[in-house]
Amino acid sequence: MSNFIEKDIKDFTLNPFEIKNKWMLISAQKDGITNTMTASWGGFGVMWNKEVVFVVIRPQRYTKEFVDNADSFSLTFFDKKHLKTLSYLGKTSGRDEDKIAKAGFTVALDNNIPYFEEAETAIFAKKLYAQPMGGEFFLDKAIIDRWFPEKDFHILYIGEITKVLENK
Repeated sequence: MSNFIEKDIKDFTLNPFEIKNKWMLISAQKDGITNTMTASWGGFGVMWNKEVVFVVIRPQRYTKEFVDNADSFSLTFFDKKHLKTLSYLGKTSGRDEDKIAKAGFTVALDNNIPYFEEAETAIFAKKLYAQPMGGEFFLDKAIIDRWFPEKDFHILYIGEITKVLENK
């Protein structure tokens, strides 16, 4: 039985600037298989009069295939004691091994959207928008040199927040 309770988005209190220090997992399912990746870039806001999250995924990431295949994805946030595991999940590809099992995390599902029982918070998002970022759109070209030396620009995803769960 899950230890999570649903929380109203209006009562959600995660500091969005903590993502860069705390990290999150972006997860989705494809053909009944879950894949995940660690991310430290993204945010929350309002777009099209909806509460949304935005995340970015590089084109070569295996998780991109799963997010592209699914209607929804999850973001899960963890206590800092899991940073070593999150680092492993960010550096290891699910193409090469069952990294979720090796990490010791337990996959749970909510309407076929995967999240992890070990998380403090799980946010579910319905995809609304996806667009590749292009070098020609960067006004500060130093960002390209610093973050995209291989020109492997992210895909930007915007998802409507449909549910927030917090671990009791």
